[in-house]
Amino acid sequence: MFKKVPAALAAGLLTLVLTACGGGDAGTGGGDAGTGGGSDRITLGFSQVGAESGWRSANTKSVQEAAKEAGIDLKFSDAQQKQENQIKAIRSFIQQKVDAIAFSPVVESGWDTVLKEVKDAGIPVILTDRAVDSADTSLYRTFIGSDFVIEGQKSGEWLVKEYEGESGPVNIVELQGTTGSAPANDRKKGFGDAIAADPKFKIIASQTGDFTRAKGKEVMEAFLKAHKDIDVLFAHNDDMGLGAIEAIEGAGLKPGTDIKIITIDAVKDGMQALADGKINFIAECSPLLGPQLMDLVKKAVKGEQIPQRVLTEETTFTPEQAKAALPDRKY
Repeated sequence: MFKKVPAALAAGLLTLVLTACGGGDAGTGGGDAGTGGGSDRITLGFSQVGAESGWRSANTKSVQEAAKEAGIDLKFSDAQQKQENQIKAIRSFIQQKVDAIAFSPVVESGWDTVLKEVKDAGIPVILTDRAVDSADTSLYRTFIGSDFVIEGQKSGEWLVKEYEGESGPVNIVELQGTTGSAPANDRKKGFGDAIAADPKFKIIASQTGDFTRAKGKEVMEAFLKAHKDIDVLFAHNDDMGLGAIEAIEGAGLKPGTDIKIITIDAVKDGMQALADGKINFIAECSPLLGPQLMDLVKKAVKGEQIPQRVLTEETTFTPEQAKAALPDRKY
């Protein structure tokens, strides 16, 4: 059994272009080919947040396909957006003596106990897409994912430029992601920081939509009933924004015109709405983490040095850019 070695700080951030970002209770996704170090196959336990959005489904598919391609046996668990399910899955992976564990944390806090159990078992941990707020960084080898603060900042910077030279107020409603999750916390911070210098921007309502289209529609309907002067919607992901579009149209308003809409992710449905003018701006968060994750898993199991932070490289889209990108969009 592999014994965990201390994580080494990397000299720089590993950046890879557009190949990273973001089932049933258990399944396998391993391929037929063996891994590089002989006939012994690596077994990876992977706990996914759930299937709450198009982004998440694309992320799951990327992990499953990459594991098969890499010849890694994948034990997959869907937490259904519940931390207790994720902790249970991680403990099950320990009992099964997997070679490595990767997971996308439902929320940021409350992981130290179970991660110490993993560390004591000598199993390396890789955080995918979302971070944890533990002060003990020795509990995981690396974190691969997007910079959610930057995604929020890019969204806010676009809004500031859009209203440059105009007088206020600009009334904003915000659909937050799952309460306590890293993307919800960080995207809110990044966006708030970007608009803070100009007092004409006012967030008049902010509520979680749990990253789902249905909840996004429900909360937006409530916003529209409570506020008659909404200028902008900032949604923490495309799916909530798409649900909000339904609510806006149901209220007899024109999304993208009567209410400007900013979202994050750039999944195909969101990009189509952007191309159609119903969304005004999208900051990208790529879900295609699978290939990089499998590479990191192999290195971690061998005890090789890997960066503590693997930052993905992403872009932003306007309606015209979405039209150009859609024909080749993979997710």
